[in-house]
Amino acid sequence: MKKLSRKFYERDTLTVARELLGKVLVHKQGDCFLKGRIVETEAYIGAIDKAAHCYNQRVTKRTEVMFGPPGHAYVYLIYGMYYCMNVVTEPEGVGSAVLIRALEPLEGLEVMSRNRFGKAYEELSRKERMHLSNGPGKLCKAFGITKANNGEDLLSDHFFICADEDFHDFEIATSKRINVDYAEEAKDFEWRFFIKGNVYVSR
Repeated sequence: MKKLSRKFYERDTLTVARELLGKVLVHKQGDCFLKGRIVETEAYIGAIDKAAHCYNQRVTKRTEVMFGPPGHAYVYLIYGMYYCMNVVTEPEGVGSAVLIRALEPLEGLEVMSRNRFGKAYEELSRKERMHLSNGPGKLCKAFGITKANNGEDLLSDHFFICADEDFHDFEIATSKRINVDYAEEAKDFEWRFFIKGNVYVSR
């Protein structure tokens, strides 16, 4: 599998959000490379999107990463307890990102299980296995992604996304984004993309 290039992320955010589906997120934790297939994303475009943290191109200490070079991670905390991982998109100076909403776990299941549930993978129930990384907070916990990863380059050797040329036969579905009812007209933007029928999609 080949690591995605900077140019992949430098494009239109909606295009990147769709094309991240099927790609594989890799995060090294200790001596183990954790791998998960991206099965659900959401796009956020600051210039026009009231659901985006950088709406109206507002640069703050929190959002400055979204205006930086594309292909970096934007990680933030929600509800004071869960981290969410985004991928910065578009040319530098444009505040946009794609939220990684769900992953299908592929490799490093034992470490993911310890991170997420504090027990061995073989001890997990069927339901726990299905919920290992099927949500933005869940996947960050399973993959050991925290605020320390905020601003990290996704072209590094320990944290990156790669293409899987053997995985391409799937159907993409779209819908409104989740939990953005506060965003006025933006709550109706159909900027959520997911692999139709994949059991690890968040809902």
